[in-house]
Amino acid sequence: MSQKQPNSHIRCRVNSCQYHLDDKDCCSLGAIQVEPCECCSTGKPSDESCCGSYRHK
Repeated sequence: MSQKQPNSHIRCRVNSCQYHLDDKDCCSLGAIQVEPCECCSTGKPSDESCCGSYRHK
C-alpha cells in the first residue's frame, strides 16, 4: 500500500476522516468535493457546507 501524501492546499483538522494526515493537518486527497448541507440557511459556514469527500476511519 502506498503512503498517503499531504496536499498542503487542503487544510483539514477532522481527525476521524481516513484521508486526514494527523501530523500535518492536511488532506491526502488531490481534490475534495464540498457539498451543501440540507435544510440549513443560517449564513454560518459550518452550517452551510461540508466535505463531501469525508470517509470515516
